[in-house]
Amino acid sequence: MKPVLRPLPLVVSLLLTACAIAPVPQSTTPRVEAPQAQVPDVAAAPATPQAPVTTTNVWERLRGSFAMTDCSADPAIDTWARRYTRSPKRFEAQMQRILPRLVYVEESAMRHGVPGEFALLPWVESHFNPVAPNRNRPAGMWQIMPATARHMGLSVGSSYDGRLDLTESTDKVMALLSHYHDYFQDWRLADYAYNAGRYGIDRLVNREGAPPAEPAVPALPVRAGTRAHLVKLMAIACVVREPERFHVTLPTLDEDAQLVALEVNRRLPLKRVAHQAGMPLEALSVINAGYRNGIIDTRHGGRVLLPRRHADQLRSALLAQAVADPNERVASVSPDPVLPGLGDDDPPATRKAEHIPGSPAADAAATPVVHVVRRGDTLFDLARRYHVQVAQLKRWNHLGGSDIRIGQKLTVSASD
Repeated sequence: MKPVLRPLPLVVSLLLTACAIAPVPQSTTPRVEAPQAQVPDVAAAPATPQAPVTTTNVWERLRGSFAMTDCSADPAIDTWARRYTRSPKRFEAQMQRILPRLVYVEESAMRHGVPGEFALLPWVESHFNPVAPNRNRPAGMWQIMPATARHMGLSVGSSYDGRLDLTESTDKVMALLSHYHDYFQDWRLADYAYNAGRYGIDRLVNREGAPPAEPAVPALPVRAGTRAHLVKLMAIACVVREPERFHVTLPTLDEDAQLVALEVNRRLPLKRVAHQAGMPLEALSVINAGYRNGIIDTRHGGRVLLPRRHADQLRSALLAQAVADPNERVASVSPDPVLPGLGDDDPPATRKAEHIPGSPAADAAATPVVHVVRRGDTLFDLARRYHVQVAQLKRWNHLGGSDIRIGQKLTVSASD
């Protein structure tokens, strides 16, 4: 169907997220193995607003969340780190290009309790590029196989592919990594499982035993590509940990370059968004690669990502259009896209609702609400519906994981 380019009614809400690509030496293409049995529910956490990332705190925060060993743990780590940085200027340019997406991934990792090293995982997988689907091949910057995507709850189709959707795929992957760690109690094995499949690594550990802390790269008899996958992840983390050791300067991210998510309630062509936001369509399409037909589809989130400066321009254009055309409805537009930062007990959505009386989040904060689980419900869906976080739902309902059952009564709002 040909897209309709006339103004459409919108419901726009600005959610500040952080976001960020970089060519690296190629080796065996990592694959995420399709599980051989039902994958536990790893419902993604909803995108939550984040405080502006300053030009100084991005890398400090990332280093502070590292959980694995340092650069000297294995000679192979240093070897790969030097390969990545053999041309310092090129490396710095690559890092500058990927930084908005990298920051988004880092924020998602933080929400899921996943160490900072895994915010760099797309570097190892795809250079942070949204690799297009090709038959039964891995796709997206996370290099997810079609069968695995479906088990993770990501839609795979000709008009929309969740593997290429930065927001959806990142949250699902981070939830999966968190699940792997809960299962193996070892982030190194979580990386092995991501590359080689959980069930294969589980069988290996049952046969060989859980690896000790040393050596840093477990001496399990895994494939060379699986071992290299972990080494490369540690290597790029090594560069971030000690950039001066490799004669590189890590770039900074200006506030107006951070990615902002706008949610709309109507089908909307990316071409129209690019025009009104004042940015190249190609650049907008790369950030929103999940919409393969160039149409923002509310059946799959209805969310568009773009740099803050362009989001501000788009918001102004939509507001001006609404004033000029009474039939054009624009609601729930935040007067200021900057929301309070993470770290407080209350979710940003609830804090923002303090200034919007009658909003769903404000009402939820005032009066606890109970939801009876129906068929098809997930914690992720409920979190988005009630404007809260998955972590809050787990805490309020004393859930150790993401599994819920039909008929279960869940508290979906409370005073934290």
